[in-house]
Amino acid sequence: MSTQFDITGKDVWVAGHTGMVGSAVVRRLEEEPIGKLVTARSSEVDLRRQRETEEFVLSQRPQVAIIAAARVGGIHANRSAQADFLYDNVMISANALRACQLAEVEKVVVLGSSCIYPAMAPQPMKEEYLFTGPLEVTNEGYAVAKIAALEYGKMLRRQYGMDVISLMPTNLYGPGDNYDLETSHVFPALLRKTHEAKVEGREHITLWGSGRPKREFLHVDDLADAVLFTLQNYSGEQHLNVGTGKDLSILELARLIGEVLGWDGEYVFDPSMPDGVPRKLLDVSRLADMGWTARIELRDGIERTYRSFLEEHAS
Repeated sequence: MSTQFDITGKDVWVAGHTGMVGSAVVRRLEEEPIGKLVTARSSEVDLRRQRETEEFVLSQRPQVAIIAAARVGGIHANRSAQADFLYDNVMISANALRACQLAEVEKVVVLGSSCIYPAMAPQPMKEEYLFTGPLEVTNEGYAVAKIAALEYGKMLRRQYGMDVISLMPTNLYGPGDNYDLETSHVFPALLRKTHEAKVEGREHITLWGSGRPKREFLHVDDLADAVLFTLQNYSGEQHLNVGTGKDLSILELARLIGEVLGWDGEYVFDPSMPDGVPRKLLDVSRLADMGWTARIELRDGIERTYRSFLEEHAS
């Protein structure tokens, strides 16, 4: 359902403002005539703790909330700590949404993940494919938590009339990403591996799995723009996919990163590591029909991200 929500002068709480997504949202909000930006680090307010969360939100009473806080990680991190990923993310979203209800926040945006869809869902994945099959086992805990957040927001809308909308972004990349090879997603891992191979003069890079799975990648600044667009122009319980509508194989991504960084070595594969689902591409037609599409092309996004990587991480 289309709507017009004016954010002029409104105080906005960005939960998770120091993370890659939250910091992008903060950058985007700097372009808007909002009131106060409300933030708190996890050391100040632990969103896994209900009392802390409620006391903070009730003390601040923002008119808008964007819930970008989450415990995130790649395949290795997810599959090795499924219980922790499930618990932390369920508690973060449930406590944040409950606090927003108590504080009578006017509008809430919940950020989820494309991993909510069945592992073998038809491609591209439409919003209605939710609940049509089993989840991917390597990140099932995280996926269940994100589904719970989506459904809780939906039930708050039905029971209390809260204006909660949910966005499901595809694989994200950009400034502020996690480049730890043990816990990162595939994009930052490949960027770091390629940078180190270039600096150290290495001729090979090892890719997990076969390199054949296909993935879609969205620059986090595009996601932040989609957050502001939907915040101001959408109100409905149907969650919305956010992506580019384009994908490529992991090997193709690795080669593109190599081109951008100026490294032309060879790739070897580690078949002991999982591939994950064969393909994960979002159907983004709903959001496109509303008037929003991603603008940052992948090559340009890699160039931007590498510049930020050098500023943030390279010695």
